[in-house]
Amino acid sequence: MESNPYAAPAAVVEDVGGGHADDLESRKAGRGKRLGAAVIDGLTNLPWAGLFVWAFEMRISATREQLPMPQTSGMLIFLGFLLMLGLFVVNCVMIHRSGQTIGKRVLDMAVVRSDGSPITLLRYIFLRVVPVALLAAIPLVGRFVGLIDPLLIFGKERRCLHDLIADTIVVDV
Repeated sequence: MESNPYAAPAAVVEDVGGGHADDLESRKAGRGKRLGAAVIDGLTNLPWAGLFVWAFEMRISATREQLPMPQTSGMLIFLGFLLMLGLFVVNCVMIHRSGQTIGKRVLDMAVVRSDGSPITLLRYIFLRVVPVALLAAIPLVGRFVGLIDPLLIFGKERRCLHDLIADTIVVDV
């Protein structure tokens, strides 16, 4: 039998595993990375929260010492509210476009549905944020929810309570 030097190769080539977009398990974000994103998101809330605390402390001090209310406290509360609203809008736009908050964007992660499809803003707010916030507001139960929610990330699926409720996962992008 003669070999044809111009014939197509007969070798069988298989795709390399682990890099498929469909393989969501391999794309799940690590626990440390998710913690980092949560810390960054928390730090972005410090300016407006700090203004609220400072303004209310001014008002409480003025009331305690029976002094007139400082006008700056009202302005600080208004400025804090504007900052909070602005941050909320920015996060909503980012979640709608790419499934990312500021912290997740910085660390190259995104929230997707467990089947890999993009998450909608309504699902993010009403199934990922609101249920856990409502459970956390219940006296006595709230303490346990606040503890159980992040601790579930140490389970086999690496998903927090809010991920399980909203049927979402956090993946590297």
